[in-house]
Amino acid sequence: MSKRCKYTPEEKYEILKAYEDGIGSMREIVSMYQIDRRTFKEWQLLYGKYGIDGLRESTTWKKYSEELKKQAVSDFLSGKNSMTKIVHKYEISSRAVLRKWINRHNGHRELTATGKGMSRSMTKGRPTSWKERIEIVQYCIANNTDYQNATETYHVSYQQIYQWVRKYESDGEEALRDRRGRKKDEEELSPEDRIKLIVKKLNAENERLRAENALLKKLEELERRLP
Repeated sequence: MSKRCKYTPEEKYEILKAYEDGIGSMREIVSMYQIDRRTFKEWQLLYGKYGIDGLRESTTWKKYSEELKKQAVSDFLSGKNSMTKIVHKYEISSRAVLRKWINRHNGHRELTATGKGMSRSMTKGRPTSWKERIEIVQYCIANNTDYQNATETYHVSYQQIYQWVRKYESDGEEALRDRRGRKKDEEELSPEDRIKLIVKKLNAENERLRAENALLKKLEELERRLP
């Protein structure tokens, strides 16, 4: 079942109110409105702390210190708090941002402080893989096409993400491939080579899904251990 990503603050409040008024169980409510159970709990925490303003999507650039990032990741990996509670505790903009920090930590990449605006390195951009470009674009779209947030999260340039999103929305994932040095377009391939290319794409997609599922299972197992 597909999930609807965008709800207005007023709609989020009405969904929370429907649950509080006993219109349905949490399971029935999240199914009715096609939202994730963890997203619903996150709305509850945000509304309880900030009121309806806490249900608004953040469109501003948030600054996170290196110390905060490391503490949040350490807190989650300790198994003492769920991802939702940590996002709430450290006032992180979303679980996706925290998940990115965890991925960087697990990949033995340095967690560094971030600030407002784009640094020189972010303006210049950096090399990325095809799979990473897909991940960045999907993250950006899921967060209301917030280019600045995606830039801070993935440390790539604003212009890079803007171009990738346009290509993705126009022609899908294949448009994000780096065509430099390519040998032939698909139209130029023989029937046998086309079949090989299709098999190669399917294998790559299966590998991507396998990796994503493995990570999600690991995160879900950690959250299930929490009280």
